[in-house]
Amino acid sequence: MSSMNREAFEKKAALRRMIWSKMESMEVVTAPRPCYGKIPGFVGLHSATQRIIKTEAFRTATTIYTTPDVSTRLLREEALRHGKKLVISIPGLRGYILLDPAVFKASEIRYVSSMKGAVRRGEKIPFLENIKIDLVVLGSVAVNNDGARLGRGDGLYDLEYAILRETYSITAATPIVTLVHDTQIINEPIPMLIHDVPVDMIASPSGLIRVSSGKYKKPPGIFWEMLQIDFIKSTGILRKLFGIS
Repeated sequence: MSSMNREAFEKKAALRRMIWSKMESMEVVTAPRPCYGKIPGFVGLHSATQRIIKTEAFRTATTIYTTPDVSTRLLREEALRHGKKLVISIPGLRGYILLDPAVFKASEIRYVSSMKGAVRRGEKIPFLENIKIDLVVLGSVAVNNDGARLGRGDGLYDLEYAILRETYSITAATPIVTLVHDTQIINEPIPMLIHDVPVDMIASPSGLIRVSSGKYKKPPGIFWEMLQIDFIKSTGILRKLFGIS
């Protein structure tokens, strides 16, 4: 790791600890608690979700991709109720779950929008082929007004985004949104490396921020040189994309 990357890593770790500690002390975190090491759920999630639902990006989307976080659960439910298909990433780069609202009764929507329900009732697909995604929803630990985003620290959500680019499921123009509590929106800079994914919209209980600065470019795909070959070989979707049979 270069000294520049090490400095960014340490700064990000400090910001995460600050946010998790602040949210816990202010009692704005919902279960599961404590929130350390997680993408936290938060008080006011319903209001933040409604702000996304009212956007044109949501209204015009046919298929929405979301990460499997507590903070995205309500949006998954609302998306299904609005007749939109969902693609949910399975933790650990183990594929995806496809949810088609046409398959479920209205009374089942809340259950299948939970990860437990999605795993049991959704269609599991190891690789995205011929699926166009119109909106990307990422869980976050912290963001700022420039669209810089901070995840849990394992880098997997950034890699999942890169995989979506590699499979042509999305383009640079595909909107990326995140849902956070207002305490997760910080004024200070968040270090952004070439593989880090910025957001276009930030929904919180108090408002919707549309990022217009264009300060950060979205990664065009996977930076293979940043991945260990053993990790590529041990991960089915990466192995396929890399061309290892």
